[in-house]
Amino acid sequence: MLVKIIIVGLLGFMIYNLFKALVIMNKNDPDKPPMSQFIGRRVMTSVAIVLLLLLGILTGVITPNPRPY
Repeated sequence: MLVKIIIVGLLGFMIYNLFKALVIMNKNDPDKPPMSQFIGRRVMTSVAIVLLLLLGILTGVITPNPRPY
């Protein structure tokens, strides 16, 4: 259950960074941090989520749905 909570938290963090980059892109303020910083965080978070899912499936903590229907 803890792994699922961590994954949901990481998804929320990823969406936050996506919208933060959107706001910075629209304002175009040179004093703010660059948009690529937030996009990079989003990419690294998605890599962490995929690795956490794979690790959870391999260890048996997360059981995938065997039949898609």
